[in-house]
Amino acid sequence: MVVDNIENIEVVANKIDKDVAETQQMLQLAAAQRMKTDSRRVIFCIIMSGEDYIDAFEKLLRLELPGKQDRDIMRVLVECCLQEKVFNKYYTVMASKLCEHDKNHKFTLQFCLWNHFEELESMVLLRSMHLAKFVAEIAASFTLSLTVLKTVYLSDITQLTPKRIMHFRILFEAIFDYPDSVVWKIFTRIAGTPELESFRQGIEFFVKEYILKTNKGVSQKFKLAKRALNNIEGVLMQE
Repeated sequence: MVVDNIENIEVVANKIDKDVAETQQMLQLAAAQRMKTDSRRVIFCIIMSGEDYIDAFEKLLRLELPGKQDRDIMRVLVECCLQEKVFNKYYTVMASKLCEHDKNHKFTLQFCLWNHFEELESMVLLRSMHLAKFVAEIAASFTLSLTVLKTVYLSDITQLTPKRIMHFRILFEAIFDYPDSVVWKIFTRIAGTPELESFRQGIEFFVKEYILKTNKGVSQKFKLAKRALNNIEGVLMQE
């Protein structure tokens, strides 16, 4: 009996040591990723150590961050995604779940993405690729519409540097990889609104000029997208 108790104590002690070591390792990683405030470090540890997106989501909700600190959740989440060596859909699923729960996360995500778009010229290739795929997935999950790109001016050739062209090419090619029904809905969401006319024209210009000329494989999806952009009545696509 005494032996059993000693073994149980050792098991518990080993688990505590392991948990402490993992926590210290996670905090060191948070520091390395420039998570400078306590709230960001805690958010980072929750996101990176979650058993799955539901586990992380529930823990984030229990944080009950004061004031505007809840905005750090989306900022840290996007940063975690961009710093991965391989793109991970875990982050887009988590972002969609958060936005579905609280529309304020949508606004934060939108502003966060706008900030990253401004950094494209100095952004390393891997981060740019991850950002493009993240935005494509966010659009395909209908968490945000393509209007998140309206600050980019896709038809302004004075702003379309090689790095920017590459980024948005990856983004649109990722969108065109989705099934027809998803592509139809993505582009229908920005149809009909008069204020978005120049934005829609910008998308058409960019795809024609910088994607179709070298990637004929997306031509059918682009034709579908153009029809969707003119889908003023919001007609559902026939299966």
